[in-house]
Amino acid sequence: MTDALTDNVLVLVRHGESEWNRLNLFTGWRNPDLTEKGLIEARVAGRMIKDHRIKFDIAFTSVLKRAEKTLDIILAELNQPDVPITRDAKLNERDYGELSGLNKDEARKKWGEAQVLVWRRSFDIAPPGGESLQDTLARVRPYYEDVIWPQIAQGKNVIVAAHGNSLRAMIMILENLSGDEILQRELATGAPILFRLGADGQAIDRKDLLPARSLAAPPEDRIM
Repeated sequence: MTDALTDNVLVLVRHGESEWNRLNLFTGWRNPDLTEKGLIEARVAGRMIKDHRIKFDIAFTSVLKRAEKTLDIILAELNQPDVPITRDAKLNERDYGELSGLNKDEARKKWGEAQVLVWRRSFDIAPPGGESLQDTLARVRPYYEDVIWPQIAQGKNVIVAAHGNSLRAMIMILENLSGDEILQRELATGAPILFRLGADGQAIDRKDLLPARSLAAPPEDRIM
């Protein structure tokens, strides 16, 4: 991917560290804010994208403030605060249901270590009252195909600031990955991924932007 990108570019970025990431809690659709580290991660993400001189035409995010704020910070760093933003719950994180607000130790005490492991590592088994990654894909796919992809197909540059699992679902679509393959994919907080897409909407080029001291994705948002 060249340093200067012009059109048909899609940038995906997971939100910066949230307060519940820091506390190692299952977050899902709950709405904690960014930590100070998360604010810094968002600013760094904006600066890394700025190095590629991308002019965005439209932005998408969830209705959760950790993603919304990450996007706002990135656009400010890019000096592109007037980019139109579409917010939609279809881009929200996977709903962890009854696990939401618990840390792993609390969840293990309530349901047992083996069961919690199944919920965290499987593609198609949902926690009680929540969603599996397969469920998340089922709501992300039509939104991507009906709303986001048509913008890119018109030659527009698009940025999506969302969450570990809603972005995994989108990457499954872009890279034609199976459920087993996406389970191996980790997304660090505040680390943009740059895609150039072909006429069929599939990724023809990908570049991961990682800060020098990027941390791995917080454990509670990992599939593994």
